[in-house]
Amino acid sequence: MAKDELVLLDFCWSPFSVRVKVALAEKGLSYEVKEEDLMGGKSDLLLKSNPIYEKVPVLLHNGKPIVESTNIVYYIDETWDSPQLLPTSSYGRSRARFWADFIDKKVFDAGCIIWKSKGEELEVAKKEFIDILKKLEGAMGDHDYFGGDEFRFVDIVLIGLSSWFFAYEKYGGFEIEIECPKIGAWIKKCKERESVAKAMPNPQQVYEFVGMLRKMHGIE
Repeated sequence: MAKDELVLLDFCWSPFSVRVKVALAEKGLSYEVKEEDLMGGKSDLLLKSNPIYEKVPVLLHNGKPIVESTNIVYYIDETWDSPQLLPTSSYGRSRARFWADFIDKKVFDAGCIIWKSKGEELEVAKKEFIDILKKLEGAMGDHDYFGGDEFRFVDIVLIGLSSWFFAYEKYGGFEIEIECPKIGAWIKKCKERESVAKAMPNPQQVYEFVGMLRKMHGIE
């Protein structure tokens, strides 16, 4: 059987690409990274591979494009058996999909409102973001991970987005470890995994990148 060829179209500060890198590492898969210059112009390969959204990440599996980060993690789990990222029971999978959808719809957008806001609007955005994290703390319960005692699918979906949390804290004037200690402890535990540690961008550099975005939006 021919060896699978995996190519990841990436942008170094993308929290969504982190998800894919972590999932690939958890499966022990090797892949090539092709870095996109999203600020300077998208490549023809990206536009051809993801013509609808024109966004990273895109995973090319033997030349076939899989798009949208959560969908890519689903694909990786279905294509390579071990270790399994989604629960084995249909109920467990339904719960994992529910919380993954919640994270996709809520977390990144709420965080972006923080760095785009000032004054009263910032305070509202900060409260909304913290409320979202508290709901996720409730979903985790007394377990170490969203997957129970093991690092699984929902953990991968959220940990990628956490790479921007430091920037939200700096611009929002709050600390996640104080406001949501269970999420803070979960982030630290996840970062102890080699798959996560190697995939996460430097928080200070993400903060500086967000600062550049603020200037581009006329906020600073």
